[in-house]
Amino acid sequence: MTQSALADLVGITRQTVIALEAGKYAPSLELAFRIANAFDRPIGEVFYWEELGG
Repeated sequence: MTQSALADLVGITRQTVIALEAGKYAPSLELAFRIANAFDRPIGEVFYWEELGG
């Protein structure tokens, strides 16, 4: 799937997809679910949580 196709499917811009891929933007919970649904995968297979700090 192209960045543009994903962006159109979930209602965001291609630039937002680029920022997500680069780890420069954390999606809202709603957006994370929309992206996971676009790939027909559970959210845990698409996103993971990495706690910062100690």
